[in-house]
Amino acid sequence: MIKKPNTNAQRLRRHKRVRGKISGTSERPRLNVFRSGTNIYAQIIDDTKGATLVSASSLEKSFEGKGNNVEAAKKVGTVVAQRAKEKGIDVVVFDRGGYLYHGRIKALADGAREAGLEF
Repeated sequence: MIKKPNTNAQRLRRHKRVRGKISGTSERPRLNVFRSGTNIYAQIIDDTKGATLVSASSLEKSFEGKGNNVEAAKKVGTVVAQRAKEKGIDVVVFDRGGYLYHGRIKALADGAREAGLEF
């Protein structure tokens, strides 16, 4: 019998490994990404304080269109970068959350870079 792999458990294992190496500070906070089947979320987190500084998602009322495609991810990336710029955050550490750097994750990162975040 073939067993279906638990992909979320595999992702969480990868995420735990990545988080062992990456940490957000007040000078360089962490840009965290979570991708669900229907939406995409991004947060900028200061791990020393344990506080979320900026967040954006495709669930917000101002967001138009579907939240589970590459265009939506790029919009969320630009929105989170604009909000970070307003708070004076220019440089971040990118935390892909255990996901492959491909598709929606890459689009979000590209959108954030185009809007002025450095990582």
